[in-house]
Order: sequence, then C-alpha cells, then structure tokens
Amino acid sequence: QVELVESGGGLAQAGGSLTLSCAASGRTLSIYTMGWFRQAPGKEREFLAAIDRNGGSTLYADSVKGRFASSRDNAKNMVYLQMNSLKPEDTAVYYCAAPRRATGILYRSPTSYSYWGQGTQVTVSS
Repeated sequence: QVELVESGGGLAQAGGSLTLSCAASGRTLSIYTMGWFRQAPGKEREFLAAIDRNGGSTLYADSVKGRFASSRDNAKNMVYLQMNSLKPEDTAVYYCAAPRRATGILYRSPTSYSYWGQGTQVTVSS
C-alpha cells in the first residue's frame, strides 16, 4: 500500500509559478514510476507528466511540455511538479499517482495508476 499526499497548490497569477509536492508513505517511492494528473470541473482526468524511478526519464503531455517539470528525491520519498508560465486553463485539482507494480514504464493512462493522493487545488487568475 502506498499513501500519497499532495501539497503546494494555491492561487497564482497568469505567468506565475507554483511547485507541487507529493509525499509518499507506506512503501518506498524509489522503485515506482510516478505520475501527475489534473482534473478540471466537468472534464476527464488529464495526464500531465510521468517520471521514472531514478528521475532520469520523464514524459510530458503536450499541453504542459516546456512549462512543467517533474523531479523526485527518493531519499525523502518526495516527487515534485514545478509549474511555470501558468495559464488560467491550468486551473484544476492536481494529483500525484503511483502504479501498483514497479515496472518502470512511464504510463500516460490514469487506469495504469492504482494509488492516488487527495489532490491539491491550483487556481490561476488572468
């Protein structure tokens, strides 16, 4: 079992930055690919980024490529999402997620992830 807790959300102005954190407990994060998703009201959960177990390989959605960056500190069991050049359309609840198995695959589909945090709200004003 993996428990995930996101933090760092809040209100930002367009063009601003926020850094989200995801703290894990229950199992060490170091063996897992980790994913970041978001969900806006009335929309499906959207893939944002995935980072491999060592942080050496990442995958990003086109909507955030070049603006968002994921990193991790396995010693602290933490994963991060640095968000720059924020836009109003980035407003959503943001989630980190871990798959059930440590396969090393960078999954895009939310159905590939079994463990989810409670989410943190990000609101970007224009």
